[in-house]
Amino acid sequence: TGVIRYVVLLITLLGTWFLMQTYFDQRWIAISLRSWLGEALLPQHKCGNQKSCPQDYFAFKIISGAANVVGPYICFDGIVLMSSVKNNIGRGLNIALVNGELVPAKSLFLFLMLFSSDINKLDTFLAEIKHGTVVLAASYDDAATKMNDKVRAHFVELGSRHVNNLGFRDNWVFLGAKGLKNKSPFEQHIKNDKETNKYDGWPELLEMEGCVPRKMD
Repeated sequence: TGVIRYVVLLITLLGTWFLMQTYFDQRWIAISLRSWLGEALLPQHKCGNQKSCPQDYFAFKIISGAANVVGPYICFDGIVLMSSVKNNIGRGLNIALVNGELVPAKSLFLFLMLFSSDINKLDTFLAEIKHGTVVLAASYDDAATKMNDKVRAHFVELGSRHVNNLGFRDNWVFLGAKGLKNKSPFEQHIKNDKETNKYDGWPELLEMEGCVPRKMD
């Protein structure tokens, strides 16, 4: 039985690899594999970043989803918080919270909530974030369709510049903090535009990495 399971797993992986080679570019494949395998493929710098961070900073990397095929990836201080291999991502808006001892408090999948039409849960979730908490967010497929003004206002409070412009199937990655006095420098946004989309119906994925101070002001 064990041998059969390994054979089935190998066939599944090979089949997935073949499909991705056939339909998607090499950059997408590399990011997808890194997301599936978690920390196993990370090089010497935390989160697989190109450079190490100073002593008083945390390394982070956020990768948005690619269309509705490859899920997002969130890493903080060398710890993979959300990824396909952890099976804790979903279509919509993926959020990880980091506070105190670097433990992700919750994850929330906006897309799954939309089917129950309960956007108020997201509003409550964001309102209850404690002062000093670092918030990391990545879109996957569509994160904005039913975002209301109250939800967008929470992200503005967390330091977002672009959340009010977030539209259907846009890609968005963001790192902010509760109690941030200024706008966060850690944010990327790309519009869904059929004239410029890299993939059919979706824009190119976003990948953002950097060093965030241990205390964000």
